[in-house]
Amino acid sequence: MDLNKVMLIGRLTKDPEMRTTPSGQQVASFSMATNRYFNDQAGARQEKVEFHNVTAWGKLAEICSQYLGKGRRAYIEGRLQTRDWVGQDGVKRYSTDIVAENLIMLDAPTGTGGGNGGTRPMNSQPTATRMDNQGEVVEEEHTLETIPF
Repeated sequence: MDLNKVMLIGRLTKDPEMRTTPSGQQVASFSMATNRYFNDQAGARQEKVEFHNVTAWGKLAEICSQYLGKGRRAYIEGRLQTRDWVGQDGVKRYSTDIVAENLIMLDAPTGTGGGNGGTRPMNSQPTATRMDNQGEVVEEEHTLETIPF
């Protein structure tokens, strides 16, 4: 049995670009950034960013185009697909993209339409909202170190 499965949680680096194929099928393309934090040999905290090209088709493409935008956090589930072509210079080129099959929007809704209006800045930490003992709403920042598992 084979498996080709990708799961990403990251932020969009640009608004989705929506287009229609000659056969009439909708397709949306966008890129996502995922961050990885680690300590180097000297103990200093380092960050490594990876960029991923994502393609969504059909109804999922319409949803991505309508609700996602630059800076929005999303969970994308899909599969890897490698394309090849010959460039104008005659050199064969390759591109590995993620074909989205599932989407979960992780930011709170900010009205209709995509874009970054009202979302947190790209470098902010994820927060959880809870009530304290006096019934006040408290937002807590979470990092990998604060997750109990």
